[in-house]
Amino acid sequence: MTEQIPAFHDLGIHPEVVKVLDRLKLVTPTPIQHQAIPSALEGRDVLGIAQTGSGKTLAFGIPLVQRLLAHGGRALILVPTRELAFQVDTVLRPLLKAQNMCAAVLIGGIKMADQMIDLHQDPSVLIATPGRMNDHIYEGNLDLGDIKVLVLDEADRMFDMGFEPQVNSILRCLTNAKQTLLFSATMPPDIRKLVNQHMSDPVSVEIAPSGTTAEEVSHELYIVAENKKDDVVRSLLKQYRRSVLVFTRTKLKASRVTQSIKRMGAKVEEIHSDRTMEQRHRAIEGFKSGRYKVLVATDIAARGLDVSGIELVINYDLPDEPENFVHRIGRTGRAGVEGHAITLAKPTQKEDIALIEKTINKTLPLTEDPAFAAAAFGGGHSPQSGGRNRDRKSSSDGPANGPSSRKSSSGGSGGRARRRPRRRKKEE
Repeated sequence: MTEQIPAFHDLGIHPEVVKVLDRLKLVTPTPIQHQAIPSALEGRDVLGIAQTGSGKTLAFGIPLVQRLLAHGGRALILVPTRELAFQVDTVLRPLLKAQNMCAAVLIGGIKMADQMIDLHQDPSVLIATPGRMNDHIYEGNLDLGDIKVLVLDEADRMFDMGFEPQVNSILRCLTNAKQTLLFSATMPPDIRKLVNQHMSDPVSVEIAPSGTTAEEVSHELYIVAENKKDDVVRSLLKQYRRSVLVFTRTKLKASRVTQSIKRMGAKVEEIHSDRTMEQRHRAIEGFKSGRYKVLVATDIAARGLDVSGIELVINYDLPDEPENFVHRIGRTGRAGVEGHAITLAKPTQKEDIALIEKTINKTLPLTEDPAFAAAAFGGGHSPQSGGRNRDRKSSSDGPANGPSSRKSSSGGSGGRARRRPRRRKKEE
């Protein structure tokens, strides 16, 4: 029998906070909120394993606001990217405003002097990226002695981006008399080490096993030569009419793919580290509003991207780390709505696909498309085929020698891979 999820007012949340949730038409908590909020309200440290789009911002935001109401002090929320910082601020603003509280967003790309104006407003909550937070600490702009709640949001991504030294530096400035709430989509060893060193008997809340992708997302795999990927994208954009998010590995590739999609006649924008904050903001808002059908992004730029209703995610390039596949796919299939993810792999990337399949604990079904000629991964043996056959209305959209297939039905993910994709902490 399915467990009945209670309403917010059944979780011990302060009535004034519940009133705000009611005004926002938020009545029933998501699974991560249902499981994390009661323990957090008790003052316990919480370790949450949850995918993007699971509602984790309110899972830590509601207890955070209630604790500050009861005990005073301030809260610090560390996030990996500027975009996620703004997203968290947007979600928490109604809760904070109702209690006469405010937040300061401390991120790169904005003058320190402008942020000092916000800090002089005595914000109850600091939402910061690790690098800019360290800048303010070293400049003597902040005293963290009154931090009562620390939140590490998308901790795995922060460490994957190379922020581990900055995070540890910040933690050394905090007192032990604080509550720590850590949320992550995966639990790699470096995050486990942080948990053991800086959290006190945390309550573990795992909505989905570490590394898994949302059940609402259907997967397809194409094996295709690099010079044929644009032809595949052209064909896919004719099939999928709503919003499409395309991931590339580097900012140079993102710009090239964006120009290629423009030539296809689609409305498209790009976000990566070479784009200014204003350019990123305009691109994301245009994507949300439907002005742009396609958004091309690198992993770093898209982290924290909160856009509902993304129909399709295309992995134009495989991610550098298998764990990033989870974060990419988390952009679609959110809030119970079905999403689709299509991965383009080169014939030489059998081992990389095997690592991804091992990480997500599922086989990516191969699409055998009559519009494209088939060929196996290089090296002879092919991992398990998903046995999917896609019939298109027109066979003229694709190239003569495009996506290829995995025909062997034996084996799962191709056995142990000997090579990991190269780890890159910065965009190329």
